Amino acid sequence: METRSPREDGQPSPARVRPGGPAPLLLQTVHEHRPGLGGISVLKTRGTVDASNARLFSEALAEHVAHAGQAGEHPLLDLSEAYLACADAVRSLDRATGALARTGRALSVVQPRPHVREALTSAGLPGIRVHATLASALDALTSRAPAREPARERAGGPAYAPARPVPGDPGW
Repeated sequence: METRSPREDGQPSPARVRPGGPAPLLLQTVHEHRPGLGGISVLKTRGTVDASNARLFSEALAEHVAHAGQAGEHPLLDLSEAYLACADAVRSLDRATGALARTGRALSVVQPRPHVREALTSAGLPGIRVHATLASALDALTSRAPAREPARERAGGPAYAPARPVPGDPGW
C-alpha cells in the first residue's frame, strides 16, 4: 500500500476546507466596564484569517490596541471562533502586537481553539499572552491593576500580561 503525504499538490486537506470556501472574517469590538479593573475592550474575531485578509486583520487589531490604550481600556482579543489558516495569519498577530512587545507588554488572547493555541504557543510571539477563558484573562488583568487607578495613569502604561500561557489556567 502506498502512503502519500497529505496533498502532494500543495492544496489543503479537504478536511480543513469549509464547504463553499473559508468562513468570512468578521470583527466586532465590545466595550465593558469591570469592577476592580476598569474598562476593557474585546475584539471578537470570527471566521478564517488567511493570506487574503491577514493584513486587514493585523491593521484592525493594531487599531483596536491603540484605541484601547488611548481610552485607558485593557485590550483583549477573542479568538474562540477564529481559524488561523496559514503562517500569514500568525504573522499578522505579531505585526499588530509588536509595539506592545517592544515595551514589555502583551495582548491577552482569549479562548483560542486548540489548533490556534498550538500555533500561537509554537510561534512564541512576545506580544501576546494566551488564556483558555475570558475569566482567566480578566483575573490576570485584575491581579495586575490597582482597583482605583486607571491603567493609563500608572507609570509604564496599561498593565498587560507577559507573553506566555498561564500556569494552572484551565484548558492547559
